[in-house]
Amino acid sequence: MTDRFKSFERWFKTNGWRPFEFQRQVWAAARDGQSGLLHASTGAGKTYAVWFAAIARVLARAQTRKLAPAQAAPASPLRVLWLTPMRALASDTLKALELPLANAGPGTVAAELKSALGFRCTVGSRTGDTSSAERARQTKRLPFALVTTPESLSLLLTRSQSADELANVSVVVVDEWHELIGNKRGVQTQLAIARLRRLNPALVVWGLSATLGNLDEAMAVLVGTQPPGTLIQGQVPKTLLIDTLLPGSSERFPWGGHLGLRMQAPVARELEVSKSTLVFTNTRSQAELWYQALLDANPHWAGQIALHHGSLDKKVREWVELGLKEGRLKVVVCTSSLDLGVDFSPVERVLQIGSPKGVARILQRAGRSGHSPGRPSRVTVVPTNALELLESAAAQDAVAARDIEPRSSPQKPLDVLVQHLVTIALGSGLKPVEMFDEVRTTHAYRDLSDAEFQWALDFVTKGGQSLWAYPEYHRVVADSEGIYRVPEPMIAKRHRMSVGTIVSDASMQVKYLSGKKLGSVEESFISRLRKGDQFLFGGRLLELVRVHEMSALVRRATRNRGAVPRWNGGKMPLSNELASAMLDRLERASAGEFRGPEMLHLKPLLDIQARWSRLPAANTLVAESLRSRDGYHLFLYPFAGRHVHIGLGSLLAWRIARTKAATFSISVNDYGLELLSAEPIDTSGLHNGELFTSKNLLDDVLASLNSSELALRRFREIARVSGLVFQGFPGAPKSSKQLQASASLFYEVFRQHDAQNLLLAQAQGEVLQQELELSRLRDCLDSLAQLPLTLVALERATPFAFPLMVERLREQLSTEKLSTRIERMLKELEMAATV
Repeated sequence: MTDRFKSFERWFKTNGWRPFEFQRQVWAAARDGQSGLLHASTGAGKTYAVWFAAIARVLARAQTRKLAPAQAAPASPLRVLWLTPMRALASDTLKALELPLANAGPGTVAAELKSALGFRCTVGSRTGDTSSAERARQTKRLPFALVTTPESLSLLLTRSQSADELANVSVVVVDEWHELIGNKRGVQTQLAIARLRRLNPALVVWGLSATLGNLDEAMAVLVGTQPPGTLIQGQVPKTLLIDTLLPGSSERFPWGGHLGLRMQAPVARELEVSKSTLVFTNTRSQAELWYQALLDANPHWAGQIALHHGSLDKKVREWVELGLKEGRLKVVVCTSSLDLGVDFSPVERVLQIGSPKGVARILQRAGRSGHSPGRPSRVTVVPTNALELLESAAAQDAVAARDIEPRSSPQKPLDVLVQHLVTIALGSGLKPVEMFDEVRTTHAYRDLSDAEFQWALDFVTKGGQSLWAYPEYHRVVADSEGIYRVPEPMIAKRHRMSVGTIVSDASMQVKYLSGKKLGSVEESFISRLRKGDQFLFGGRLLELVRVHEMSALVRRATRNRGAVPRWNGGKMPLSNELASAMLDRLERASAGEFRGPEMLHLKPLLDIQARWSRLPAANTLVAESLRSRDGYHLFLYPFAGRHVHIGLGSLLAWRIARTKAATFSISVNDYGLELLSAEPIDTSGLHNGELFTSKNLLDDVLASLNSSELALRRFREIARVSGLVFQGFPGAPKSSKQLQASASLFYEVFRQHDAQNLLLAQAQGEVLQQELELSRLRDCLDSLAQLPLTLVALERATPFAFPLMVERLREQLSTEKLSTRIERMLKELEMAATV
């Protein structure tokens, strides 16, 4: 133990703890000026590892300054920036960081900092939830450490005094780095860190994560082109239990969601015996339904059960979070809104409704229970269809093998760069040559060309080739010294209100007639309702009274049925890692191995699949053909996930139709796909591999899909991030129709008059890489081309084919007709299975 860490060790001892060795390693690395990534299980002590590391670095820098020639004291006290991906985490993090600074007595951490820096060190937060009074105080004087979000940090960079305020930042901590790295918010973070490093070349950056599979790459993205960082893994024993709540009966012909709320009674029994449980769902709609079902069946839980998701009002969410921390709530039904590192110590257990679809996600959610070193974490999967038993068993294998999904940074998103250029011009001013060099230090833009940077600069200064005649798109102008600035106050105001990369459909406030806010719901849902229609929201049955501007005015309803809002982004695709583990389980089942309660429960289903066809496996491609009254069916089971199967199904249908004209209906799920045609399907391309070639893949994919409409949808998001479309002022937001119309107009103008506009190319690229996962589709095709094919002619639908047929029928039939059709199909299949 060095003298530098004595106060740290003393604080740990005062709280009845001892530092782990990995915590001391982080302290020493940061003190010596090393950046890096700390990867450790949830609740293992990552926060204090990096918080004390930041303090150690600040103290080391202070000592260096004392040894240097005398100089004026820095004007800004800000030394540490702590970036969090969610505003909800900020208050929890703030409290954790304040604890070591609460006592300023002799020998304490606070006393040592004050002695070194000459001022009392405080911690503050700055997010979208920060009050105007607190913002005003921070304008006068920033704290020693600031907990903030990527968006709020970018807003700080828009201030004219930002260079002075941020020049003394010694350490940046990026919490929950796995949540940011794979999206544009992570790119926004990379650009902000690059700006901070220009202000202070000795900047130290540390990331925190519990669920990353590609640690070296994740660290490289975080530190950019700087010297390689230090990877430290926290080896703290942590018991993790993943199990499954088995359904009462064995289902042999599953279909998506068929178990669903039928599992309510066994779930309630599990909840009854736990003091505090989080019930995770994959969608907000599902959360609404489960909350209502649990409360209706267990009215004695009133006041002890709550609902939490991102569309509920902030005050509601804060009440729920406080209730969890204080142990007043027995059950909280939630979504990913509670995924991240908020410390709810009283939570004993987690239930996951439906498959988590990914290894990282189940680890993350499991960590919400037993959230402290030494306490076990437990997550129980509640299957919503029989095949999710297989996913649960596979997840256990993948977790045991630590086979976690990698996450990669987007490459060169020019809409984020355009926004950042305006941000810097609005703040300290933009010098093109320096800016280009600075941007290229980030991982996302390390390959940015001179021409691409010049295009982005021209776009913010002149509006590009097609908008040069409109002054409002001359957002940035060079002054007499060649420094680019934002000259117009209105442009500056609009930009500050639009900073960020989170883009969602326009939402409407849901309010009682009294004015009390309940939350927000997508405008597209409300637009389908008429006066008097009812819907379930926030655990309440509401009746729509009227729509006023962008608010849905409601009152409590008394009838028993109502629609449930369907928010976008609901279905998550199966990850490669989980799919691989599933295929491994199926291969062992083919050899007669049914290990674990999930596989034993699934055995009757798998036995029928093997008897009527064959079990899918990693070393064989199983295809099935069937003729029914609907037409000719072709089923394939690549296990590549929903997104890839959408692209694969469209591609195969298009390639088959090139040789013989045909029209196809396509159905997909995470396990496979169905092609349905009125005419016999030519399967020769399956046998000779021509259908699976990756040659001319890009052209074929674009030809097989309505790529223009997909690109237009993606362009709407890009238009908002790049500042082409303004979402409106507070109290007067633009409707989704207005935003879509504006974005569509720009899209057509660029297509017709500026075909080389790089934002158009970006839109198409994002469709291919993010929506259709082109690289994963290519890998899938290459794999399928190498596999031996087993094509089975069926007499009837197999257990794996049946859910694909139901997916297709779900799009065509009303709920009543669908249930009747499914009931008849199930009866016929069950009769055949018993023979």
